[in-house]
Amino acid sequence: MDTKGLRARADELMAQFERMRSGVGELQQRLRSVSATVTSDDGLVTVTVGPRGQVTKVEFDPRIYRRPNSRELSATVTETIRRATEKAMGDVEELLRPFVPDSQFQAYMDHDLDGIFRQLDSELPGEDKR
Repeated sequence: MDTKGLRARADELMAQFERMRSGVGELQQRLRSVSATVTSDDGLVTVTVGPRGQVTKVEFDPRIYRRPNSRELSATVTETIRRATEKAMGDVEELLRPFVPDSQFQAYMDHDLDGIFRQLDSELPGEDKR
């Protein structure tokens, strides 16, 4: 059994746990305050989303009524929401990156618990590795 390797891994996990525990309050507050506002390329639609990409505000420039094309408006709103959500998720990723190991980061962002556990299992010594 590689006790030095296990001890090093345990120390690494404890350091990660302490880092997470000590910064969790501030992290939660910062995550809750994530907000992204994006304006469409034509400047007629502005969308604000929260940390999970939920729409919190949609604004229309009054000039939008000069071009009553519902399909174009729908496409513009949808694309602006997508861009705002992408921006908010980027901000969330930036805040979380110091707390999640790179090897598990994408699984955390995708809420892929199976992937997280597979990664953790792969790092533990198996019967044949002892």
